[in-house]
Amino acid sequence: MENDRPSNEKFRLFRAVAFFTGDMQACGDWVNRQVLVIQLLDWMLRGVAQVMFVNNPFSGLLIAAGLFLQNPWWALNGLVGTFVATVSALLFGYKRDAISAGLQGYNGTLVGMLMAVFSAKEAWYWWLLLPNAFMSMLCPLVSGAFSSVASKWDLPVFTLPFNVLLYLHMAATGASHPFFPEVAIQPKLNLHPSNVSILSLDFQKLAHAVPVGVGQVYGCDSPWTGGLILLALLVSSPIICLHAVIGSAAGILSGLALAAPHRDIYMGLWGYNSVLSCIAIGGVFYVLTWHTHLLALISAVFSAYMASAISNLMSVFGLPACTWPFCLSTLIFLLISSETAAICRLPLSVVSFPEKNQRYRRQQLQASEEEKQQASHVPDDELCPMLSCWD
Repeated sequence: MENDRPSNEKFRLFRAVAFFTGDMQACGDWVNRQVLVIQLLDWMLRGVAQVMFVNNPFSGLLIAAGLFLQNPWWALNGLVGTFVATVSALLFGYKRDAISAGLQGYNGTLVGMLMAVFSAKEAWYWWLLLPNAFMSMLCPLVSGAFSSVASKWDLPVFTLPFNVLLYLHMAATGASHPFFPEVAIQPKLNLHPSNVSILSLDFQKLAHAVPVGVGQVYGCDSPWTGGLILLALLVSSPIICLHAVIGSAAGILSGLALAAPHRDIYMGLWGYNSVLSCIAIGGVFYVLTWHTHLLALISAVFSAYMASAISNLMSVFGLPACTWPFCLSTLIFLLISSETAAICRLPLSVVSFPEKNQRYRRQQLQASEEEKQQASHVPDDELCPMLSCWD
């Protein structure tokens, strides 16, 4: 019995750690039996994490901590946006399953965060919460409109509602607005500075650019915030964490290849769209194989190129690239048709974290194999009953 005690302790430790991984289904089942306030808290944390395709409240808590570490005012706006978008979806009668998974809150997170990031007003300008709440309230409506079109091809809406609503706010106000002025974005006239060379690279800043690129998904340029976000991804899904790092690195290399200003690369501006594209293709919407892993890497580079083009174009209008490059490039890669069995796009109704997606695919293949075996063992008289008529 004494020899069994260490193994039992290891098993309990394993179960305790496993409780916080994946989508924390056991926690979700417990929350569904609690009062609405606790449910809202769970849905909000899942919404914060769903920006990175993670349905895990503990990961959302770690990410929220990282956002407060970067800037408490930005983080507060992000949480207000998440709350308003979630409550709005609840009031408008959207599906409870989507709300409880955070799928109606993540666009509100980005709207609230980035409205604060691009605001020219100093921190704790409380009036900013008014347009924040209004735009966040519209997130479920815009998302529902996009979803009605995208569902015809079984495609997700990604962060398209965030892109549309942030552009709407920034274009409507501008840099000279008396109440809600925006940061002035200058047109990029000198795209490739002549003084940029590999020899002038700061490799320490280049290494920091990997976690910074992950943090820039939320508009944060702190490597500590990026590190906390990576930890949150690792807790939920090591595969998502790996592809986030690969995507950020691919964006950095693409920026160097296109002779981008080193400052932009160090700030992670070349990484965040590639991070999202690499995660989406690398195991979330496709079952992870070596083929889809390579496809994820290609999509990350493609997203970086598109980010450069859209950033240069939109700077003429004083607007940032946001996550348009990620949305457009990833939708293209989800619409490809391939006869290769290893490139398997999952139906949206079963999409989960990559490890669970792999288990689902294995169960599908096993069930298909069993059906074939059963069909091969059917007696001849059952396969063709009419044969008995000739006896």
